[in-house]
Amino acid sequence: MSNSEQPAAPAGDRLDWADVAKGGCILLVLLWHVIMKDYLQIDWRLTVPVAGAWGTLGELLLPMRMPLFFAISGMFAANAVQRPWRAVGRPRIARFLYLYGVWLLIHTAVLALAPGFPTDRATSLGDLLAQLTITPSNLWYLYALALYFVLAKALRRVHPAVPLAAAGALSAVAAAGLLDTPGNRGGLYQNLVFFLAGLYLRGYLQRWADAVTGRRLWLAACAYAAVLAAVAATGAARLPGVALVVSLVAVLFGIAGAVRLARWSAVGQPLAALGRQTLPIYVIHMPVLALLHRLIADPIAGLDDSARFALAIGFPFSLTVVVLALSLGLHRLLLAARATWLFDLPKRNSATGRPATRPSPPVAPAPSVPAAPR
Repeated sequence: MSNSEQPAAPAGDRLDWADVAKGGCILLVLLWHVIMKDYLQIDWRLTVPVAGAWGTLGELLLPMRMPLFFAISGMFAANAVQRPWRAVGRPRIARFLYLYGVWLLIHTAVLALAPGFPTDRATSLGDLLAQLTITPSNLWYLYALALYFVLAKALRRVHPAVPLAAAGALSAVAAAGLLDTPGNRGGLYQNLVFFLAGLYLRGYLQRWADAVTGRRLWLAACAYAAVLAAVAATGAARLPGVALVVSLVAVLFGIAGAVRLARWSAVGQPLAALGRQTLPIYVIHMPVLALLHRLIADPIAGLDDSARFALAIGFPFSLTVVVLALSLGLHRLLLAARATWLFDLPKRNSATGRPATRPSPPVAPAPSVPAAPR
């Protein structure tokens, strides 16, 4: 996300915590996909529940990852919603729809090379049309950004309580399984409320961030752990509104954690750097992971017991780092090959109205989430 899209902040404050939060979220997206689409698909044949522990960790972080991503995206969109349609139609709507369409075609082609990889894919023209319109693919975050912005812009004169309440109700109903949510449509329904919360409640979220101390971070962590434990103990996860409440607590915890990490330069600076380039990581990582899974799943399953056990302990973390490095490396190669049109809507020549010969440099959105793509 470019500096021009940053929300208003006090002088000297670039909201580093927001970049840290985005960096942390994109790492959680990668880790979740590594766990669910690669790690748990490998035949580890272990006598101890190492794989189950990684799966549980991914589930515990699920309520925070994409809701926090969308809350920050809403914060960044707050000023743009007030601008005329002609000023925001291209950078805020057409751009994300263009990127979604381009990368959907790329994903469809690459994923066809790994048919055993467990993820949504279009296998027919009808499937591809559905993913372009009503049932978005794993790239649904880009689709959602455009759709959410159009809704927020169209409803800008309506009292914020109305769209917030409606979006909250939609999220609660979808999370409870009361709506048909094929593919990633469930994430689309459930996360609108967090985008609108970031948009309408930006000041409150910023004040929460400004007031974060070590004690408040600890209290937020305890609150998050408490609601997770309560839901697990009561089996109330599918009751309407429960998932929404858990994610709201998770967002506050995530903001508090990002604020504290931003003050720790050894960790905060690398996370902030990732948070400023979430777009290429988001769009590239799934094909990379799919091809790696095809290469490594069978050889790993064929290792002896001791080797498999040793590898299984830290495998999700290690593979996440590998996928991240490959995604960033491919991004650099594509930019060096002048394929900037893969990461931004090509500029239009102001005189002719045609695409300029040299596209603009890539600008990474705040994905960034993904479930949240599950």
